[in-house]
Amino acid sequence: MDAPLIEFKDVAKRFGSRTVLEHVNLQIYEGQVTTIIGLSGSGKSVLLKHIIGLMRPDEGEILFRGAPLAKMKRKETASALAQISYMFQGNALFDSLTVFENIALPLRETTNLSKVEIDSRVLARIEQTELGDAIHKFPSELSGGMQKRAALARALVTDPRIVLFDEPTSGQDPVRKNAILSMIAQYQKKLGFTAVLVSHEIPDVYFISNRIVALYERSIVFQGTPEEFEDFNHPFKEEVIRSIEGLQEALTGLYSQRKFKVLYHTQLNKRPLGEPYSVVVFTLAELNALIAGLGHDAAQEAIRSMGAYIDKHFGAMGGFSSRHRFNEFVTMLPYTDAAEAEGILKDFAEDFRKQGIHDILTGAHKKTASAQCIEFSILAGLAQGQPSSEMNTVIHSASHQQKEIARLRCDYSGVNT
Repeated sequence: MDAPLIEFKDVAKRFGSRTVLEHVNLQIYEGQVTTIIGLSGSGKSVLLKHIIGLMRPDEGEILFRGAPLAKMKRKETASALAQISYMFQGNALFDSLTVFENIALPLRETTNLSKVEIDSRVLARIEQTELGDAIHKFPSELSGGMQKRAALARALVTDPRIVLFDEPTSGQDPVRKNAILSMIAQYQKKLGFTAVLVSHEIPDVYFISNRIVALYERSIVFQGTPEEFEDFNHPFKEEVIRSIEGLQEALTGLYSQRKFKVLYHTQLNKRPLGEPYSVVVFTLAELNALIAGLGHDAAQEAIRSMGAYIDKHFGAMGGFSSRHRFNEFVTMLPYTDAAEAEGILKDFAEDFRKQGIHDILTGAHKKTASAQCIEFSILAGLAQGQPSSEMNTVIHSASHQQKEIARLRCDYSGVNT
């Protein structure tokens, strides 16, 4: 792995007699999404403010591209910090400024760009964050979700190399939380900036993050990939796991990944040696087309509706499901071999084309006023497993055997498959 873009070495921070950070060591790598998780009040925001220079450590040092920030000359420090943008937890929008003026403010205050160039950049971000109808409104006239989008647009308008997000989904409902994170992930991929998020709610953290950093009792107790975090055994995980599961179930109505694994292994332990079972993997493909056509809220509602339809169909026959990736679902059919599962999947595909498509699109249209036509597809694949099979191996096999079972094309005049 390359050298860290930002590195904390034995950083400590105190406020009087209260220690907030103690011997913190962490690495943030360029071009990745790093999510810092921890319970409310654990010091995540304090840590984030050290990165942007709003706070200085009492002990230890912070390195930027290998160089200690404290030893940089003023011009070097200014150059490093100029690459960073910050999205505040409370949005920090100015009540006396319109959405357009709020987003334009960083360019007007920190650059020598012409009015034409500033207007062009602001309008581009407004379009990308779906704020066209709010361009001349004031923050008090916006919903909480639209305020978040305005804050995000402002954070991105300077084309930063690093964007820090302080609790970007706080105060939002489960669908909206995931829509905001979807938006962040999409722009991070498109623009290539390094993203650092802090959260105590952890919605969708497994689906958008390259690395997870866990802050617990003033210190970093874990940093690694989401897959490695799944195997992390620590009291911290038990304290936050209920939050993870609750949010996953609130979004999709399905089991969390952790509960899915428990049920999966429980079923295998009950089975006679050699008795097969089946796994089906579903993907809502071309999700970016759905986002582009109807927006992030509608895309999340489509995911929720798809999960609900899968659960309704397969739950009735003893199957259980979980959201596996951002737009992917996994269903286990514990008493079904591959031949029987093939027939069940065929029936599901037929029912889905008749009713499931309608459910997804109806849910999506509830979250948008767009009349733009969209087109995307649903994929499904299955694989047979044995009690001795590794769960991930069977899921991987099913994923690689996916094929299109439905193609959706719609506008407000109707739905075509």
